[in-house]
Amino acid sequence: MAETAAQQPPGRRHLASVGDVMRPPLTTVDQNDHVAAAAYLMRHAGATALVVLDGQSNRPLGIITEADIVHTVADGRDVNEVRIRDVMTTGPTMVTADTGIPEAAKTMTTGHFRHLPVVGDGGLTGIIDIRDVCQALLDMSAE
Repeated sequence: MAETAAQQPPGRRHLASVGDVMRPPLTTVDQNDHVAAAAYLMRHAGATALVVLDGQSNRPLGIITEADIVHTVADGRDVNEVRIRDVMTTGPTMVTADTGIPEAAKTMTTGHFRHLPVVGDGGLTGIIDIRDVCQALLDMSAE
């Protein structure tokens, strides 16, 4: 292992797993909140998706994305009336921090996902999106 690290250019890390590139889930939402609240939080957090958590287990119940909000608006629905539970994707596919980057990429492309919640024993630990995975794959190919 030390050999591999010694061969890498200074300042570069080997990005082999989701845990290497995931971001903390800075913002989550409740399924009973309005879609407008999710849009507001996304804008101010610079996020493209929010995880909906079970308050007791800290496990993801669902995920709401920018696309869900766009579809709500395009359908002529009032984002101040529609609840997140009505438009979120329930039972999202999840990965763990030790999931390999290529496996995460395959999961995303096969399932047509742009976001994956990352879970551990204590529940939600992070989130990755397609940009994180693409950048890690590019970095891996450059190594």
